[in-house]
Amino acid sequence: MSKLRCHISISLDGYVAGPNQSMENPLGEGGEQLHDWVVPLASWREGHDKEGGEVNASNRVVEEVRENIGAAVMGRNMFGPIGGGPWADEEWKGWWGDNPPYHYPVFVVTHHPRDPVEMAGGTTFHFVTDGIESALAQAKEAADGKDVMLWGGGDVVGQYLAAGLLDELELHVVPILLGGGSRIFGEVGGVRLEQIRSVEAPGVTHLRYRVLK
Repeated sequence: MSKLRCHISISLDGYVAGPNQSMENPLGEGGEQLHDWVVPLASWREGHDKEGGEVNASNRVVEEVRENIGAAVMGRNMFGPIGGGPWADEEWKGWWGDNPPYHYPVFVVTHHPRDPVEMAGGTTFHFVTDGIESALAQAKEAADGKDVMLWGGGDVVGQYLAAGLLDELELHVVPILLGGGSRIFGEVGGVRLEQIRSVEAPGVTHLRYRVLK
């Protein structure tokens, strides 16, 4: 049965991006530090068509993220540009260049309609204006029995969690304090999680939870 999974890096004080996000600094002040653990890894570099890299306990975690994924959902702020609003620039195709690292259909939750954007490598961005449930339903249909990955950002992850639609949540907890920014859990309450794994690695602890329904 297809599951909705999410994995996301988070600071000790609960932020998935720092304050003052901008075009020049999309992860906000200090937010790049949330990903210092993953960028040097061999498994991350392989997924971005790069060679070499470090090998430690985090490599298997990153490899598992890519397994059995047939489609994805993300929020408008993650797709960009920062600030949202109507699509004034139809040339905007995300932060990832001509060959995004997804290679499957991605459904972007937004208030503003736009035609699908086909990219190299099998990625097509679809823009969904009728809510998170519709985005998930379309993603599951496109995934054809495989799982759907919820990539973020923080606001849309919180919406899916609060709505009881998320099946698994993996937090990559980085030992920094950002002091502000984008959160997952700010408006989420009454959700019960069962921890099913913990992996310690350099610069990060990976905590996987099953969302109890």
